[in-house]
Amino acid sequence: MDAMTQQTPLHFRCRDHLLNVQEKTWIVGVLNVTPDSFSDGGRFLAPEAAADRAMRMVEEGADIVELGGESTRPGAVPVSVDEEIRRILLVLRDLRPRLTIPVAVDTYKPEVARVVLEEGADIINDVYGVRGEGRLAAVVAERRAGLVIMHMKGTPQDMQIEPLYHDVVGEVSDFLADRVAFAEQMGVDPQSIMIDPGLGFGKRSQDNLALLRHLGAFHRLGKPIMVGPSRKSLVGEVLHLPVEQRQYGTAACVAAAVLQGAAFVRVHEVRPCAQLVRMLDVIRRA
Repeated sequence: MDAMTQQTPLHFRCRDHLLNVQEKTWIVGVLNVTPDSFSDGGRFLAPEAAADRAMRMVEEGADIVELGGESTRPGAVPVSVDEEIRRILLVLRDLRPRLTIPVAVDTYKPEVARVVLEEGADIINDVYGVRGEGRLAAVVAERRAGLVIMHMKGTPQDMQIEPLYHDVVGEVSDFLADRVAFAEQMGVDPQSIMIDPGLGFGKRSQDNLALLRHLGAFHRLGKPIMVGPSRKSLVGEVLHLPVEQRQYGTAACVAAAVLQGAAFVRVHEVRPCAQLVRMLDVIRRA
């Protein structure tokens, strides 16, 4: 075992699924059922189109499908609990009987988390990092679900208005350590928590690059690491490319993350990243 993975747990538990996070890198296929997400907003708003897309992602190599019913792009306006639930359930109810792999839902609202977990979701991805009084963490704990704790500076409405760090790696790491401890105090199984430094969420380009370059520093927290670089502005700013042309830059970010021990990578285009990740996994374990 290399030094980067020595502190990483062997498994991540999400309800009835026990994922070996040292056996391979797990690919999370992102499916936004929203009209306004930065990357694919509106493309999969129809439930049938969304379900078909999810099944294609599984065929292309996704290990987990993640549904999102509210855009968290910079400047995005929150939607109501009822509308977020409506968007997600239309797809989740169609997919759940057809999938044996875990299904994640991107939400920070405890009311949404409770409903989607009752309907068969396995993981809650909270971009707010279980801030507040802990109701979402309590819901996750009650259902023995998996929890992704992500770092975001501010909110989607203001996170990209001149974000400033003195030590981005240290500050993000300290935030995640605090939120992990809080989630565990609220009853979430320590084996059911992963962390995400939140690329693009309240960070400048140089901050995102520093987090990617020093991702190995987060292993000290003893949790599996998830990274979501897919089509982010980081890639656009470095390569001067629009969203639809960022696949190769995304792949480079994914490779950097995998080589530093990321256990989960979130991507929109599954097939090329699945091939990349599988090859890197073989090389790392040769």
